[in-house]
Amino acid sequence: MSTLVQINEMLQKGRAKNVEELVRQALADGLSAKEILNDALIAAMMEVGSKFKENKIYVPEVLIAARAMNAGVAVLKPALTKEGVQPVGKAIICTVKGDLHDIGKNLVKMMLEGVGIECIDLGVDVGGDKVVEAVRESDAKVVCLSALLTTTMTAQKDIIEDLKAAGLRDSVKVMVGGAPVTQSFADSIGADAYTVDAASAAEVALSYFR
Repeated sequence: MSTLVQINEMLQKGRAKNVEELVRQALADGLSAKEILNDALIAAMMEVGSKFKENKIYVPEVLIAARAMNAGVAVLKPALTKEGVQPVGKAIICTVKGDLHDIGKNLVKMMLEGVGIECIDLGVDVGGDKVVEAVRESDAKVVCLSALLTTTMTAQKDIIEDLKAAGLRDSVKVMVGGAPVTQSFADSIGADAYTVDAASAAEVALSYFR
């Protein structure tokens, strides 16, 4: 069994220590950091995402796999920097104004990072001014807005309006999600995408960088 296959399997099982050791072994064997990242780590997280979508695994398994992914990337980072490997792109992510829930946001963030997207996490209870500032200061192409309460859904619309007012709406794709959010609501506020789960969010976000 190749080292890349072993990394993939250990990551899916959430074995962080094994992933670290195998990534070091792969580097020692002369494999490129880019190959290890794409063909083992990211490939494994995409598989985790697919299993999550199909209800074959649940949130705890995804969190453990993401921790193993982060452990592998930490070992790989110096080699990635040396090789000049860049993230596929940047995304801004937050929970909107008035909402303090972050589990869904954090899960989406992990899945985005798992497919090679760098995340600028603004946290919770975030208004349009912060999002506008973050878009201006970064070259992020995607903005992900989470709302877990029916009372805070409208804050997603407010942020889209703030991006329009700042002349930045056309420069980013806005994705919305959260328990009360629906496709029809997303359409009504002018969002570019709505997804029902974190794995789907990662797939859609990734498509915007291709």
